Amino acid sequence: MLRKLGLYILGFLAVVGPATPCAYIAADQPKKERHYLYAVVPGIRNYLEFGGAGIVVFDIDNGHKFVKRIATPASKEEMPDNIKGVCACAVTKKLYFTNTKKLYCVDLATDKTLWDKTMPGGCDRMSITPDGKTIYCPSFERDHWNVVDAATGDVVETLFIQKKDRAHNTICSIDGKQMFLAGIGNTTLPIADAKTHKIVAKVGPFSAGIRPFTVNGAGTLVYCNVNELLGFEIGDVKTGKILHRVEVTGVKQGPVKRHGCPSHGVGMTPDEKEVWCCDGHNSMMHVFDNTVMPPKQIASIKVREQPGWVTFSLDGKYAYPSTGDVIEVKTKKTVTGLTDEKGGEVHSEKVVEIVFADGTVIGCGDQFGLGRQGAKPK
Repeated sequence: MLRKLGLYILGFLAVVGPATPCAYIAADQPKKERHYLYAVVPGIRNYLEFGGAGIVVFDIDNGHKFVKRIATPASKEEMPDNIKGVCACAVTKKLYFTNTKKLYCVDLATDKTLWDKTMPGGCDRMSITPDGKTIYCPSFERDHWNVVDAATGDVVETLFIQKKDRAHNTICSIDGKQMFLAGIGNTTLPIADAKTHKIVAKVGPFSAGIRPFTVNGAGTLVYCNVNELLGFEIGDVKTGKILHRVEVTGVKQGPVKRHGCPSHGVGMTPDEKEVWCCDGHNSMMHVFDNTVMPPKQIASIKVREQPGWVTFSLDGKYAYPSTGDVIEVKTKKTVTGLTDEKGGEVHSEKVVEIVFADGTVIGCGDQFGLGRQGAKPK
């Protein structure tokens, strides 16, 4: 019996080969990825109908259909508070968001909020290093950034910029080396070393206070909305000089519902071939060819409300203005609109893509429309 079994095994190995057992074949098969858009939603409606601010998840691979709503401690606030920012890390599998007072940490595996911490001076739109260790959290339009241990929420250092800086938006470069720190009251853009927490460079002055901005993958160019401009300005990180002022054409500039500036939102497609710019007054997204300098306006897209932000899917297929319109980048056509479990429109400036494989987080996007060429993620 044993002799027959041994002959059978030898025969089987002769067919399949000793170097390719089934376990190895299975291990080498690519894992199936699933892509989801996480939107942190504030507002009166969410408090009245759903008990407060939460995270609404959409299936990018399935027509951006509603998947679930994640409750958070922010849902239990007595009064609605604005959501200020969102970021995530694939290494630690955590998502973070801020309101005007607190920084929240959510476990992406369990959907549980691990902690929430009140930040000195309040909170605005933060950014995290790719290794998931450090968060730069701006105070709520004051003069400093809180450098935070992302594991615990503890403030490890305070970085003061200038009086009346009005700390507001933060971007960590793709390689994790630089932190770009934009204040509404500052016409220059300070850049900190993400390890030493020291200011190592500045870009500007721009023509007015800096609003939303984006950075290319190499960390060499910044594209900034500024007050009073329908369009954006481009700065050179190496020289600190302003290279171009790009104005939207074909429409009139006018009053806006929120943010107080004509263009609040600018983003770059991941391949860096296009720059998209928000136009609140005209409820439009304006698209620019970024393969030429200065970028050339090539399209304008009507959206369902006044946009105040824009980011993109990691593969560059979709643009996500804050209006909840889902726009196909290639065709410039709106393919759907984000809606919740009750069919209500979902609008959010705080969205981030999370990538899962076999139930495990393996990647994440960014709330800012960052260029992803010329540098490898850390």
